[in-house]
Amino acid sequence: MSQKRDFYEVLGVDKSADEDAIKKAYRILAKKYHPDANPGDKEAEEKFKEASEAYEVLSDPKKRSVYDQFGMAAFENGGDGGFGGGAGGYSSYGFSGDLNDILEGLFGGGFGGGGFGSFFGGGFGGRRGPMRGRDVVASVMITLEEAAKGCEKVINIRNAGNKESLSVTIPAGMESGRRIRLRGKGEPSPNGGEPGDILLEVEIQEDDRFRRDGIDVYTIVRIPFTTAVFGGKVIMHTLYGDVETNIKEGTQAGTQMRLKGKGLPVMGRNIYGDQYVTIEIEVPRKLSKKAKAKLQEFKEILDKE
Repeated sequence: MSQKRDFYEVLGVDKSADEDAIKKAYRILAKKYHPDANPGDKEAEEKFKEASEAYEVLSDPKKRSVYDQFGMAAFENGGDGGFGGGAGGYSSYGFSGDLNDILEGLFGGGFGGGGFGSFFGGGFGGRRGPMRGRDVVASVMITLEEAAKGCEKVINIRNAGNKESLSVTIPAGMESGRRIRLRGKGEPSPNGGEPGDILLEVEIQEDDRFRRDGIDVYTIVRIPFTTAVFGGKVIMHTLYGDVETNIKEGTQAGTQMRLKGKGLPVMGRNIYGDQYVTIEIEVPRKLSKKAKAKLQEFKEILDKE
């Protein structure tokens, strides 16, 4: 069995880190090592699993308390390391007899009707009723355009040795770090109870074309200097497709235009941000002799005005 790293070390946080710091650290690692961003990279896949395992424990106050007191020993399952189930998920935990007694004595029934055993899925020798299966954390990556418009994503899960493809609806306005609960798609119950859920955490890919500020987005468009001088129509890229926009005569570099309602939506509400477009003017690098002569003539006229 390979030795698992300390969960705090995995996420790169101190043991005093609060919930927000742990969540932020996990998001960074999930984005960096997500299988969608690293296709075929086994090392990245393992790092993603490792980060997900650490986050699943440290993000839950009760599990974190147990981990802080007893370390990985509290989560090992018959010597096989306790984790499994593919990227983003892990299997049930078990306990040695001595540790069972210690934990039950410390916590008793403080974890709900199923006691400590039902909380971790290990059980205490059948003294409880049917236990609910474990929830599984997974993640999915979407583009900024998909976040704006909503989308359908197909995710592949492995549960109890079986593969299943699920179609998931991502609503418009989804934020990075928010979770979608897929009921009944988590770990099966170990003794005939209801299955757990999948908690699907959404991550939004960064897009070099757009800078985001809340629900507003900012972009740059470059226009020919002749269009800046005489005005004209320009195609601008938005999260919802290309739009044709009028450029006023005499537009200056640095002018900012507002495209109303072309920003991100607020999920579940009919509210949209705006897109702000900053104008940059393209100066031609090469001119023919005729063009240079005309521009020189134009300059002389301006100098006399």
